Amino acid sequence: MTVPDRGVVIIGAGHAGGTAAAFLRQYGYEAPIALVGDEPLIPYQRPPLSKAWLKGEADGDSLALRPQDFYDEQGIELRLSVSATAIDRTNHAVLLSDGSSLPYEHLILATGARARMLEVPGADLVGVHVLRTAADAEAIKAQLGEGRTLAVVGGGYVGLEVAASARALGSEVVVLEREPRLLARVACDVLSTFFQTYHEDRGVRFELAADVVGFAGNGPQVSGVILADGRTIPCDAAVVGVGAIPNDDLAVEAGLEVQGGVLVDLEARTSDPAIFAIGDVTRRPMPIYDRLFRMESVPNALEQAKQAASAITGRPAPTGETPWQWSDQYDLKLQIAGYPFDADRIVVRGDPADASFAVFHLSGDKVQAVEAINAPPEFMMGKKLIGERRAVDVAKLADKAVSMKEVGV
Repeated sequence: MTVPDRGVVIIGAGHAGGTAAAFLRQYGYEAPIALVGDEPLIPYQRPPLSKAWLKGEADGDSLALRPQDFYDEQGIELRLSVSATAIDRTNHAVLLSDGSSLPYEHLILATGARARMLEVPGADLVGVHVLRTAADAEAIKAQLGEGRTLAVVGGGYVGLEVAASARALGSEVVVLEREPRLLARVACDVLSTFFQTYHEDRGVRFELAADVVGFAGNGPQVSGVILADGRTIPCDAAVVGVGAIPNDDLAVEAGLEVQGGVLVDLEARTSDPAIFAIGDVTRRPMPIYDRLFRMESVPNALEQAKQAASAITGRPAPTGETPWQWSDQYDLKLQIAGYPFDADRIVVRGDPADASFAVFHLSGDKVQAVEAINAPPEFMMGKKLIGERRAVDVAKLADKAVSMKEVGV
């Protein structure tokens, strides 16, 4: 079914959706583009929510991907504060929550992911927050400051970023992690130990192997976090950061192929040739590792936006990229390239005590992933080695005195 005047409808006005709209125009697409988002804000950057926004250093205008004028000048229709309720694949139309519908030639799902909720008593108390949107960040920011205690449930990257921001504002912070170490699902022991020490030196308290079974309240307001061992950790507010769930309900209901995320190919195309999916909602091929994986990162969202826009406009598929992501905490810049799939050893380059080092995950003599703290050369060359699948001289890799340019063989 080809109806050129119907154009492209993008469901989701976040980083992925907003970027896809811009790429389509950049690549010469002239048909209508409609961008549907359930938030009132134009597309904005989300990583700074846990950092600059909480500390009052950013707002919706400063984090906007592009100014409002861009969408007006490019003829991109913004349908904000409205959500998609169904996809009519037969008639190529999207039904919206305001009762209207949008016809499409091509549809892009950029619906992202939602915070995983704790299904425990008291989770609905006032002051128990998650962090996915600007509205969430604004609500959390109002709870921070001198004389306030924040409980962070979940010792992942977002939780640690929130902890660092809260300390910068003078709040007392306690991080509650179910696993026996921080970052247990996403980082190695070396990084877990480093971050715990760094945060503790700046006043953050940790409760590890802490199973949260509920929240205590003073009336409707949260007053503490209840642990399985019977203790209640007092707090004035809590942020729950225990993972995210892909917003793939629309895709499931429309009969698209879904496996823990919407399945797509390297053009970001779903099982319906007219429908694409990009960003956190997708489960995509990772040729470097010969597997499918769901990634939650801005670089992935941008890469898939480029893939979808290229396919729709008939451009050659873009060159594949090595996956990467980052986290900012205090004066630390953590940059991660790749994933440690099938790694059989790690090599630590540099001294964690100097707060400038890198952890390389290797399979044989090939780098699978690198985690670099304040170490741009190690990150950049590691990313290159991963993408090129080049072997390395492990002895040279471990020796900080040897230039990163000399470690490849």
